[in-house]
Amino acid sequence: MTNRPLRADARRNRERVLAAAQEAFAAEGISVPLDEIARRAGVGAGTVYRHFPTKEALFEAAILDQVEKITAHARELTGAEDPGAVFFEFLERLVLGGSLKRDLADALRTGGGEYPRTVSDDLKEALGILLSRAQQAGAVRPEITVDDLLAIIKGVFLAVHEAGADPGLRDRTFAVIADGLRAR
Repeated sequence: MTNRPLRADARRNRERVLAAAQEAFAAEGISVPLDEIARRAGVGAGTVYRHFPTKEALFEAAILDQVEKITAHARELTGAEDPGAVFFEFLERLVLGGSLKRDLADALRTGGGEYPRTVSDDLKEALGILLSRAQQAGAVRPEITVDDLLAIIKGVFLAVHEAGADPGLRDRTFAVIADGLRAR
């Protein structure tokens, strides 16, 4: 079987499904039913399944672009003059994004096992570089590993989602986390 390019109508349907999935996953996380995504896209469930055989495949496609942009942004920051400030600014932006979009929290929560390398390992690698540079600059505690950092981020996402959309909680939680990460 050859991988031929999609017909124009099939390509449009796939794009509509992806856009609807990104919106639904951002609002509700991975638990949103595929039928709801099909409804939002204005297509039948069969169209969704034709392009994405499982909800996990659809989630992966929907989140991939977002995580790639976050990773690219992290990589752009690796040469910054003030690695400590950049690290905390990036971390705050990541926490803000994860507290507003459930799909990002779900993607990080899954780890690397279910999704391709580009979803979790590339982000982990870019975070590791930012963390290492911030540690070398004396801004972050030296014993913190990238796995520690990811666990902390996942914990913040969980806490914020469980408590609701209170921006004050998110800000206070981030302030406590940032204070805990700072070098003594």
